Amino acid sequence: MVLSIGAILLVVALLLLPGTLFQIAASAVFSVFAAALVFRAAIYIWGAHVVEGRPVSASVVNDEESVSWPVYTLLIALKDEAQTAAQLARAICRLDYPRDRLDVKLLIETGDEATREALRMQDWPRGTELLVVPPGMPRTKPRALNYGLLAAKGEFVVVYDAEDKPSPDQLKAAVRAFRSGGPSLACVQAPLVGAGDRGWIAGQWALEYAVQFGRLLPGLAALGMPILLGGTSNHFRRSRLEAAGGWDAWNVTEDADLGLRLARRGNSVGVIAPPTFEAPPEQPMIWLSQRSRWLKGFLQTWLVAMRQPIRAVREMGAINFLALQLTLGASILSALVHGPWAIWLLLAFVLPGVAVAPFYLAFAGIAYLSGLLMALLAPGRKDLRRLLLVLTLPAYWPLQSIAMIRAIYGLIRRPHYWAKTPHPGDLAPVCPGGSARDTRFSSPAC
Repeated sequence: MVLSIGAILLVVALLLLPGTLFQIAASAVFSVFAAALVFRAAIYIWGAHVVEGRPVSASVVNDEESVSWPVYTLLIALKDEAQTAAQLARAICRLDYPRDRLDVKLLIETGDEATREALRMQDWPRGTELLVVPPGMPRTKPRALNYGLLAAKGEFVVVYDAEDKPSPDQLKAAVRAFRSGGPSLACVQAPLVGAGDRGWIAGQWALEYAVQFGRLLPGLAALGMPILLGGTSNHFRRSRLEAAGGWDAWNVTEDADLGLRLARRGNSVGVIAPPTFEAPPEQPMIWLSQRSRWLKGFLQTWLVAMRQPIRAVREMGAINFLALQLTLGASILSALVHGPWAIWLLLAFVLPGVAVAPFYLAFAGIAYLSGLLMALLAPGRKDLRRLLLVLTLPAYWPLQSIAMIRAIYGLIRRPHYWAKTPHPGDLAPVCPGGSARDTRFSSPAC
């Protein structure tokens, strides 16, 4: 209702006062960017203080805890992932957690016979189940996760992707964080780290993750602000996850949506230190497809939150609602304007007839410089490759606008279509254990 009224007023103003409206819009966009820049810098600095000044999660475990680890459910949604089955099995076998406390659910789509057979050829912790998601729409990762949640046995639940290589101690770190964080702690996010980032696109992707998961998320978590969860390595208290209704099967960034819904229900989200290593997209078109899906999901999430803004303010609080606009809202806005702004600046330098006000030019310089410094000082190796990636960041940011154009088109034409990111295969041998028990055919476990 509010958005509809706003759209009508915008059209009227555009017809009657186009020049004035342009000035107001330019001032509003500048104000949002200025506020977002200051906010992002403050969160970054605070995140660095949190990570470097004290451990993110509790590390002291008493003797009773060491022998009473709770059942932990691992939900792993897989589609066309035959090539990653061996790597995934090896990663799960490396987890330092009692085998009889692991409840592994491998979730595949109906008809994906290649993935099913590849999974059954691997060795898994005893009791691992292979669940076939019933036919239905939408065929998305969150729908598969909701199906797996129905069969979950653990007190805690974690989501992993096919290509993930989580640190062996990640589950124990999450349990410690939950036990020391109180009942309102609904979720902890493990940092995602780009591994094997060959090529310029992959390097920029990994650099983004270093800033996001190494600095911004710890800062937001420490201040109790809403967090847009990553697509994997989210650890949940199952009771809180079920109370929130699980994942939105129709949202293509179900992680971001769930993070906001948890905040609106008064839950807190934390972070832990042990990372999960992921393979970045190395091909431009793969990156574009993935980024377009993310931005489409961001638009879906923001539109849902803003459908009833007054209610959102009441549920999450005014400060957290403002933080939402300066994180999710600013991400959407920056993706929209990065490309046009870069073209405008470039034309101003090469064409004498195009002028940029000195004030806006100075602000652009500050914004670019702050972004470069954040990337340069983010966690990870500080070597020549990092320096070259940082210096070429201004050429990477405008690519977001291309992805946003595709995201808007997708939101209009195919709003719930899930553009899957292909993953490289890894067929090395895996550790011994037991085969996955396929509940569809009731084959025995080893």
